[in-house]
Formats: sequence, C-alpha cells, structure tokens
Amino acid sequence: MKIVVAYSGGLDTSVLLTWLKETYAAEIVAFCADVGQEEELDGLEAKALRTGAGKCYIEDLREEFARDFIFPIIQANAIYEGQYYLGTSIARPLIAKRMVEIARAEKADAVAHGATGKGNDQVRFELTAAALAPELEVIAPWRQERFREQFPGRAEMIAYAEKNKIPVLASAKKPYSMDRNLLHISFEAGILEDPWFDASAEKAREMYVLSVSPEEAPDKAEHVELVFEKGNCVAVGYHELDGLLADLKISGAKFDAENHARLTPLEIMRVLNKLGGKHGIGRVDLVENRFVGMKSRGVYETPGGAILHFAHRQVESLTMDREVMHLRDSLIPKYATLVYNGFWFAPEREALQALITETQRHVTGTVRLKLYKGNIITAGRKSPLSLYNPDIATMEADPTKAYNQNDATGFIALNALRLKVAARVHRPA
Repeated sequence: MKIVVAYSGGLDTSVLLTWLKETYAAEIVAFCADVGQEEELDGLEAKALRTGAGKCYIEDLREEFARDFIFPIIQANAIYEGQYYLGTSIARPLIAKRMVEIARAEKADAVAHGATGKGNDQVRFELTAAALAPELEVIAPWRQERFREQFPGRAEMIAYAEKNKIPVLASAKKPYSMDRNLLHISFEAGILEDPWFDASAEKAREMYVLSVSPEEAPDKAEHVELVFEKGNCVAVGYHELDGLLADLKISGAKFDAENHARLTPLEIMRVLNKLGGKHGIGRVDLVENRFVGMKSRGVYETPGGAILHFAHRQVESLTMDREVMHLRDSLIPKYATLVYNGFWFAPEREALQALITETQRHVTGTVRLKLYKGNIITAGRKSPLSLYNPDIATMEADPTKAYNQNDATGFIALNALRLKVAARVHRPA
C-alpha cells in the first residue's frame, strides 16, 4: 500500500508518518505545500525521510495560492460571520488539490491527513478529495479508535516520538496552537480556549508574529495606494517602496507614471502583510461556528488581507452598479460559508465565482489609504470607470439637467402606495 500524507513537520504529523507506516505496512510519501509558512519549512525534507517517509515533496504553491485562491475571495468580499477573513479555510483546498495530484502521479492507494475529528480541516481536505479524486481512500487517524487510544494526549505522542527516535521539538505543552500561511496566522486552543482571556493583554504579546499591537504601532500615519484592474490588485504605491521591496527581496518591479510598482499577487500579499503588520492592522479575536457543530475561539492576524478587503470595497463603491453590488453582497454569507465549510470545488461555489467574476469587469481604479494604529482610513479613490458624477450628485444646481428633483414626487408616491393601502386596512382611524 502507498499513502500520500499531508505533512507539516510538527509533532502530530511526524508521529503520523511512523504510525501509518507501521499500522498499514505502507510506503509513505510525505507532501508539504509551501503556502507561506516561512521558516517552518526549514529542514523539512530531511526530517520527513528520517521519520519514515520514502519520498518527500515540498512544493512552492504561494503564487498559485495568492492568484487562484486569495484574490478570488477578495473579489467576493468574502468574510465568514462578519469577522473571519478565511485564511485557513482557503489554504486547505489548494493543499488537498495538490496532494491528490501527487497521489495519482505516485499511483498511491490513499491520502492521509492529521486533522482531528473535532475541526473543520478534516472536512475541507476530504471534500476536496471527493470532488477531485473520488477513487482515493482517505485515512484520518484521529477518527480511528485505535489511534486515539494509543495517543490520548500530547504527552503520549512525545513519548512515542522519543521511543521511535522521531525528531520533534515539542517537549512541553504550548499555550496555544498556530497555523500560518500567506493570508494569515491563526491561533487557537490552550490558553485561548477561555473566551474571557484577553488576547491583547501584555501576557499574550509574544504570541503574535505578523503584527505589532496598535499601541506599539508608529505614532505617525502612512499612506499606501493600491491599483485595481477588474477587481484584482495589480500595483502598489508607497513612499518607501524601494526599500521595502529590497527588504523582501522583490526585484524587477516595473513602475508606472504615478510611481506605483506593478507586482504579482504573491508580491502584493507580502508587501501588504509587511505594511499592515507595521501598523497593527488585521488582528481579529472571535468565537466562530465550526461546520462540525461546535463554537471555537480563535485569534487571527491578517494584515495584508484586511487592507486588500478594505481597498477593494472602496474601488467597488465608485465603479459597481448599485443592483449588481447589492446582488453580489447578498451572496457574501453563502459564498463565505461554502469556503469555510470546504466546498471550494463544489459546483455551487464555482457558479457563484463565475457571477462574481462578471461583477468585477469594471472594478478598476486606485484607492489611497491611511494606515494608523490598527485603522485603515480612506484617503482618496479614483477610477477611469467611475459611476460617480459630481455634477449630478451636487447639492448645487445640476448643470447637466440629468436629475429633475420634481421627478422624486411621483417616485415617492408610487413607492408609498402599498404602505398607504396596508395602513388603511390594518390601522384604520
């Protein structure tokens, strides 16, 4: 038997490799997707091979992640339950997609993951596999009684790792668990399971990775300009952009006449994460409703994503037809729930995406934002496709004669008709 395992190098998946190899007498292929974990990937291949994998794939999927997964949900303005920017949710279908592609190339019999039976990730991985490779078996050890009996807690996993010479750094329980990618970092479990615990307090200060607290952010605001074409951010302007690009090792950017650097989706995410983090932007502490039925408390850092969402909406406000915007907005809860619940490759999500792409045809323009101590403030917006007409909107005389205020009388009378009829029936004098 050959199994492709979603591998991160942490305690759980390191133990998983050896356990699967022993339990199933299987050939193990480890797969790790680079979706922006940064230094967490250092030395991962050698570790996987020492732990029991016969082969290890580590693939840089960051550009695909930004272009084909993050940017489409920005176009949809998708935020789950009004707060969560879907950082973990949107990474899972990409990871699972590539995992099943590798399984087919390797002629594997099954794929396996280390998601627990209490979380959302098990659903996201397995719904993706069902949609893309229904012939593959999916192995979820945490849902097997024998696995949970052998590893009722973290201490047993550490002991197993030591006995089997599995190289792991875990020796004491962390006060929380962390998941990182290009869009965000999530923190949950441990000390965060108490919803009364203040995740902004001094004792939680060391938890954060991408951002400073608003209190520690610079006392001087900074401006950034984002250029959009058809709903996607394509360029960024910033007064110290040359230095920032050099720090991020981004080279070869082309600048336009307004000194905006044209960047790839991956480069845009990296630049905005840096800027947003500097100003304490994108921290969210929420209690969310998991698909499996329970409530879960999570703390998130999404600096670049928060800026992109805000900027995109500002360009839409100038360029989208009212009814088109309202129709798309009415679909945001449904779309966000589909992504959160793992239905990225479901036909209903793909159908919604086609509609959303159509709504973005004219979402082209530039927005100027002020970043200051956790706040994103609009400082200007413009578009060659703007539907805003100051001559019509003016409170002064309308030089275009496009709007006759007398017309509002009949407009109001017709809209009031049903209210008057109902009032006479239900509220007689």
